[in-house]
Amino acid sequence: MSSSQKASARFPFFNRELSWLAFNRRVLEQAQSDDYPLLERMKFLAFVSSNLDEFFEIRFSGLVQQVKSGVIERGPDGIGPKEQIRRIQSIARRLVSDQYSCWKGNIIPQLEKSKIKFCRCDELTRNEKKWLAGYFEEQIFPVLTPLAIDPAHPFPKLTNKALYILASIAEPNKRKSPHRMAIIPVPRILPRIVKIAVPRRGNPEVCIFLSDIIQRYVKSLFPGYSVRSAVPFRITRNSDLYIDEEEVENLLSEIEEELLNREKGAAVRLEIAQGADPLLRQELLDAIELSPENVTTIDGPINLARLMSAYDLIERPDLKFPSHTPDIHPELENPEQIFRRISERDYLLFQPYDSFQPFIDFIQQAAVDPKVFAIKQTLYRTSGDSPVVKALMDASDNGKQVTVLVEIKARFDEANNIQWARQLEDVGVHVVYGLVGLKTHCKTCMIVRRENDGLKRYVHLGTGNYNPKTARLYTDLSLFTARPEITEEVAQLFNTLTGFSNSPDFRHLLVAPFNLHSSIQKYIRAEIRQAHAGNPAKIIVQANSLVDRQSIELLYKASQAGVKIELIIRGICMLVPGVKGISENIRVRSILGRYLEHSRIFYFENSGGTQPHVLAGSADWMPRNFFRRIECVFPIEDPEHRQRIIEILETYLKDTQQARFLRASGAYHKSSSSNRSTKKRKTLSAQETFLQKVTSRQTAKKKNPSKEIRLQVHSPASPHDESS
Repeated sequence: MSSSQKASARFPFFNRELSWLAFNRRVLEQAQSDDYPLLERMKFLAFVSSNLDEFFEIRFSGLVQQVKSGVIERGPDGIGPKEQIRRIQSIARRLVSDQYSCWKGNIIPQLEKSKIKFCRCDELTRNEKKWLAGYFEEQIFPVLTPLAIDPAHPFPKLTNKALYILASIAEPNKRKSPHRMAIIPVPRILPRIVKIAVPRRGNPEVCIFLSDIIQRYVKSLFPGYSVRSAVPFRITRNSDLYIDEEEVENLLSEIEEELLNREKGAAVRLEIAQGADPLLRQELLDAIELSPENVTTIDGPINLARLMSAYDLIERPDLKFPSHTPDIHPELENPEQIFRRISERDYLLFQPYDSFQPFIDFIQQAAVDPKVFAIKQTLYRTSGDSPVVKALMDASDNGKQVTVLVEIKARFDEANNIQWARQLEDVGVHVVYGLVGLKTHCKTCMIVRRENDGLKRYVHLGTGNYNPKTARLYTDLSLFTARPEITEEVAQLFNTLTGFSNSPDFRHLLVAPFNLHSSIQKYIRAEIRQAHAGNPAKIIVQANSLVDRQSIELLYKASQAGVKIELIIRGICMLVPGVKGISENIRVRSILGRYLEHSRIFYFENSGGTQPHVLAGSADWMPRNFFRRIECVFPIEDPEHRQRIIEILETYLKDTQQARFLRASGAYHKSSSSNRSTKKRKTLSAQETFLQKVTSRQTAKKKNPSKEIRLQVHSPASPHDESS
């Protein structure tokens, strides 16, 4: 037995997949909470469904594949794939049941009180039914294609996550007429939720699901036959891409071909509404080669992820979060001055409280500035109408040398990224797809500019994607800097990505798979030494996931040495806190709220220097991030910025409203103590605290703009000004 296996035998671990399901349970709790506006709660219900889709497409499918191939891999928790599958199916069923109970028993009644009705067809008024009949005849019927299943019509290939209607039809006036199966594909172009355009007394907004409309009028698709039952269903398929990059000549073409195969992967889940003909349901299962334990019977509309469209359809600002206008640092308001400003000092932005606009200005100004010679940037995920991509194309048109690292293996964004990659190539941008076997996940941009004293580099480093839309929804950190020690290493990183370099030397940046993992281990060990020496020792980690076994084992050892450890892990956490003699000094919390917590921040209080080590970057603490991706974690050198991030972390640690604490049992609770006090305490939301500080500063700026700008120039990261 290896030393790591022996350590794992001593240390406890949560199961990765079950930890993820616990995360999605916390997402559902947001929908169940009265702390949020009603339509925001409805949107959280949609997130539960979309999250489960990806989980079954990738993680659950991987377990099924393990079982089929006879590979029995056990993680550090010791649970085999068959047992994981059994537990996942049980937990997922309860989760979905509770999700629909929330929809029917909580959200729908409260929507009705707010004059928003989700109706079934039989609940519509006479005028509404008349309007609906016309809508079906004009907008739906012409694009429906019923598919008969019989010896002359073989069973069709069903698309991953598409909506279908399973119909049982028979010849009329014949009691013993055998049932016949028909399947009606519902085109994705049709809106899944329809707003009835007929006024009703009291002026409520009336909405209906598309599947209900088709069920009502399904008989019109089978003239001369009776319809015994018609229920919606959808299947989920294995959607992981299987590509051996070393064996393919053209990665772009191979991924395009594999995207087509994604729709044909093995079925792993069937969601079907109540009321299906039992014989037809079994025929369906046989056709898609799925067993009954992989069926989820739905009491309600299939796929609540479609509620996202209802959120946009229903114009009720009073039932949504108040709008927030991100702040722009006064010194970065003039795009023409942005390079001069960055050459004088670093700028740290905290999105979405701070605006993403300075980065857009940064790249757009580089595209037109005659002094800019070259632009290099990574793109992992971006929006469909990205001003960033447009600026890169403009820069190439203007004669700049533009190199873009496009990660076309970004899961579920492959097609979008291929589209942008080709558009960039069409205007002369050098598009590179990274290193073989490694995803390019780092968030880096470098501008090379000719100035009076020679060429100078300007760099942006971030924790989030270059996506203006998610920059308003995700919390992320952005750093602008012209420090030579940082910009030189960013240049080396790009050279590594575009050329050949097996052992690049990074002294300031922590770059996976080269020095990130070993550096993190080094910092943890330094805190252990400080604790053994009787000095203060503390570690704070904010990340999406904590999965890496070596890091977890070292955190256990740090806890045993007396290091105080605070972990803010939004999603998967395999570390078990609060175990006597192992993890008594570790607290784990997950924060879910209005914004998706996406920042990765690492704090080491006393790891050898006079100041704490504070770092931020693109990497979670997972084996894939440490060893199978290009990641970049950067130090926060400016004392004011370091202090600002410390205050951000301290605010998260004070959160008593959105925070949920992980117990050794695997359950999450509002209180970090097992003996929760029944006394009412004043609650604090970190996200609301950050928003309030932005609002206060914006109000002060309007009252006295000259004074506000002067304060910002001299103290941009004041402890009293969190979002500067």
